[in-house]
Amino acid sequence: MSALPGQPADKSTLAVALKYAPGDLAPRVIAKGRGLIAEEIIARAKEHGVYVHESPELVTLLSQVDLDAHIPPALYVAVAELLAWLYQVEQKGISPLSPLAPPPPGSARP
Repeated sequence: MSALPGQPADKSTLAVALKYAPGDLAPRVIAKGRGLIAEEIIARAKEHGVYVHESPELVTLLSQVDLDAHIPPALYVAVAELLAWLYQVEQKGISPLSPLAPPPPGSARP
């Protein structure tokens, strides 16, 4: 998803960052963007050790949510499944990127 240094970012690249804190009703969209902004969101997440999940369908739906707004109820199950998977993998002490980790919900590992 990243452009090579010195080359323009793919304008079709889309990224959405979510935050879920105890006590929140649902996760919130805290950043979203396309092209260079998406690349920056992805780069910052990786710099901070945040798992980056690639799901074009889910990111397209999440990109329609306003910044700082909770995700809509229609997306609760999809996001909850992903967060539950991430929590289980991390509790086992496995990196989500490790080949030992099971594939995330809704995706297949190449």
